[in-house]
Amino acid sequence: MAKSFYDRIFDAGVIGAGGAGFPTHIKVNAKADVVLANGAECEPLLRVDRRIMEHYPDKVVEGLQVAMRVSGAAKGYICLKAKYKLAVERLQNAIGNKKKIELFLLDNYYPAGDEQQIVHEVTGKVVPPGGIPLDVGAVVCNVGTLVNIADAVEDIPVTHKLVTVTGEVKNPITIKVPVGTPMKLLIKEAGGPDEGQGYALIEGGPAMGKVQEDWSSPVKKTTGGLIVLPSNHLVIRKKEGPSESDYRLTKSVCCQCSYCTQLCPRNNIGLGVQPHKVMRGIGYGRGDAIGNINDVFSCCDCGLCTYYACYMGLKPGTMVTTIKNALLKKGIRPQKERVKEVNPAWEYKKVPTERFIQRLGLSKYDVDAPMVDKEIAVDKVRIPLKQHIGVPATPVVEVGADVQVGDLIGAVEKDKVGANVHASIDGKVTFVSKELIEISARG
Repeated sequence: MAKSFYDRIFDAGVIGAGGAGFPTHIKVNAKADVVLANGAECEPLLRVDRRIMEHYPDKVVEGLQVAMRVSGAAKGYICLKAKYKLAVERLQNAIGNKKKIELFLLDNYYPAGDEQQIVHEVTGKVVPPGGIPLDVGAVVCNVGTLVNIADAVEDIPVTHKLVTVTGEVKNPITIKVPVGTPMKLLIKEAGGPDEGQGYALIEGGPAMGKVQEDWSSPVKKTTGGLIVLPSNHLVIRKKEGPSESDYRLTKSVCCQCSYCTQLCPRNNIGLGVQPHKVMRGIGYGRGDAIGNINDVFSCCDCGLCTYYACYMGLKPGTMVTTIKNALLKKGIRPQKERVKEVNPAWEYKKVPTERFIQRLGLSKYDVDAPMVDKEIAVDKVRIPLKQHIGVPATPVVEVGADVQVGDLIGAVEKDKVGANVHASIDGKVTFVSKELIEISARG
């Protein structure tokens, strides 16, 4: 009996490649009206989504068609910025006369690639607080995820990841590497510095990415960018904390101008996020000053309030995230609520990406990062068994086992939220734990 698309996607270990890592077989196995392919490349400096659409347009379209068939969606849109001229041209050619699929061109603003922004831009609907796009009939998949879906249909599992390496490197590049490759090898390939030379490493984008303390950490299925910056750069300093100093500054310096709230993308589409009230609550030491607690959960951690809106140099986004995490730790979960009114002036409050990059102090790093068709020599990979939302995969190999690229090494039960994990290089299993599997290349 032929395997279904659902089974093939599950077997291949496909997860959200844009960063969230939700298991894709679960996401698309739903009844939807529309599937949105997210190719907006939300974060500045990253080039992965654009390169995917330029180099694999047919697979993007094929993956979108599969997602539409599984979800029953009647329409599919590939959402990307109008300025991606080459990607637009190649995707139009790949779409051809497929009437159920269209391009949706976005302006170059931050954060255009936020899932809720994409849904609102295309459908005019707003995902309710505590909800997901499916609540308004939409499924959103990153274009990289769609390429992996297209491969899954051909029984090709997820074993490699496309990553942009940029910042303080001689040759910014976008390169495909085996999952589990040490990040420092990618930095070396791009002509970057060694760890501990006065530089810091961000995994992800400059605004929403995390500082990676260990440059030997493995590339995951969700890794989209590695950005090397001076350790004293504004972006790195803003990611520290919150410290006692941050709290004291919030209490003494915040003037309640509300610029952070006025520019908040989620607030402007009716999701009620109000960072200035969180700052007020911290300043007064009063929880009731924060406002509707449920609104806090709609924050997407885009950082626009911290990096752009606050002219006092405070960290409203960090404070909102701190409150949100504290609520989650106490077992408080977001509740679905009625969406507030979309701000009629929202179009005029969108922050151009170029302005955002300037404010971040990253203009000199806003360069091409072309695709490099080259294989990095990897002697050893360390593949995490939990690169996704849900339960970790269970090892199905033992130390000493010979494996080839694509062999299953970690499995999850189909009724669990999780994803399978596969060998990314040919070699021998040299270490197995509940957290990761190490494979050493054949000598």
